[in-house]
Amino acid sequence: PLRAALEIRRRILNSTFTQRIALTYNSAQLDFDTTIQWQERHILLKVAFPVDVLSPTATHEIQWGNVQRPTHRNTSWDWARFETAAQKWVDLSEGGYGVALLNDCKYGHDIHDNVMRLSLLRSPTNPDPEADQGEHRFAYSLFPHANAAGSLLSPSDVARRAYLFNNPLLAVTTSHPAAQPPAALLHVPDNIVIETIKQAEDGNGVIVRFYECNRQRGLVTLQAGFALEAAYLCNLLEENEAALLVTGNEVQLEIRPFQIVTLRLLAAQ
Repeated sequence: PLRAALEIRRRILNSTFTQRIALTYNSAQLDFDTTIQWQERHILLKVAFPVDVLSPTATHEIQWGNVQRPTHRNTSWDWARFETAAQKWVDLSEGGYGVALLNDCKYGHDIHDNVMRLSLLRSPTNPDPEADQGEHRFAYSLFPHANAAGSLLSPSDVARRAYLFNNPLLAVTTSHPAAQPPAALLHVPDNIVIETIKQAEDGNGVIVRFYECNRQRGLVTLQAGFALEAAYLCNLLEENEAALLVTGNEVQLEIRPFQIVTLRLLAAQ
């Protein structure tokens, strides 16, 4: 089968939930889709995964990058840090093996020793006495990873998995025949994560915003799926700051670790 799932129905105190745990063909991820009717107050609901990984640090995704945080409690401030924020993924890795925990809407994590936990519901009563009450649906996924060479996946590889988990590919039937589009609108090196592709606010060209994800410095080549007339380095207000050299459909620029870059691309007429 393309997908197999186990459905579990359980009760927690006064609340009930239905959870589907699924494996998809040719995928290393174990997906959890949960619908819960939450009726508790002052109870923190977490999910925990004890994994066979030993590492002094875990990698957490933050805005436009990632940061490593300790998994031990060697200091008083480590003991006080009951959880930390991460966006779409956290990763605990050793040597040539690791486990990533992906999510679609839950951002409170704590990783101590070899246990990865994700906060699902808090149910506070202040300032809203009805906070978290009622029906919720959320998803998370466990992604163990290794490769034949025994080396780890890079943060950008895990980030792409998290993007795909949050924005799955949707297949649609069109009402008119058309030629196949190019294989990729934009092609970038593995350490680059594209965050935004949009029409420029002034209508002049396409804005591409990306960042470096692997803490690497170097020359980046961006290859468009169409011929380019010009390319400009912009600020976040989409104001042109410097013209870039264009060769056919390629643009090159130097990038620093975790640098955010905004480009304006003008297609050749």
